[in-house]
Amino acid sequence: MSDYVIPTPPVTSIPVASGGAFPVRRVYCIGRNYAAHAIEMGHDPDREPPFFFQKNPNNLDTTGEFPYPPHTSDVHHEAELTVALKSGGKNIPVESAMDHVYGYALSLDMTRRDLQGEMKKAGRPWEIGKAFERSAPIGPIHTVAEVGHLDEGAITLKVNGELRQEGDLNQLIWKTPEMISYLSEYFELAAGDVIMTGTPSGVGPVVKGDVMEVAIPALGTLTVTVT
Repeated sequence: MSDYVIPTPPVTSIPVASGGAFPVRRVYCIGRNYAAHAIEMGHDPDREPPFFFQKNPNNLDTTGEFPYPPHTSDVHHEAELTVALKSGGKNIPVESAMDHVYGYALSLDMTRRDLQGEMKKAGRPWEIGKAFERSAPIGPIHTVAEVGHLDEGAITLKVNGELRQEGDLNQLIWKTPEMISYLSEYFELAAGDVIMTGTPSGVGPVVKGDVMEVAIPALGTLTVTVT
């Protein structure tokens, strides 16, 4: 008999393309990791130390729908590659960081830009703009055994068939092994952690009825409708 005093919350998981499901422990997101996006957001794209924020595991959503959230009139799309970890640790060397990667997925970091902007001006955390319900639409995870390690290749986002975002994974300022190593200096990483690796330039607003398509050749296309 369980000693829990309330029903156990469900475990958030992401389908794996080859079968099964990947249970999620934590969600780390890196900010301004493409130079052109840093510039469009009004920041210097030089290689300053990376910064991270977190979404909640249950913000991840695999339904293919994004309900337009409350208390905002300016929700932006941010197309991203997500890295899923099969193991972790502390102070992981860059040279061995990729040994911890299980696979990769297409994702979106949906952002209440107006609320994020208010928090920035006030010097407050961004969670109200970033970590709201269903704010991280995500596709199935493709294992390293299937697709290899993704360090180059086009990443694009279309809205209603119109190209909005376009970049290449080789344009990441902080590469995947560097992100893993840096994070492990401040957090103990573990199996089930995922890292959203940043978005290229071209972020912009969506409205109800819009259809977003995120694509990376090795991972196919993630289609999400704003409802």
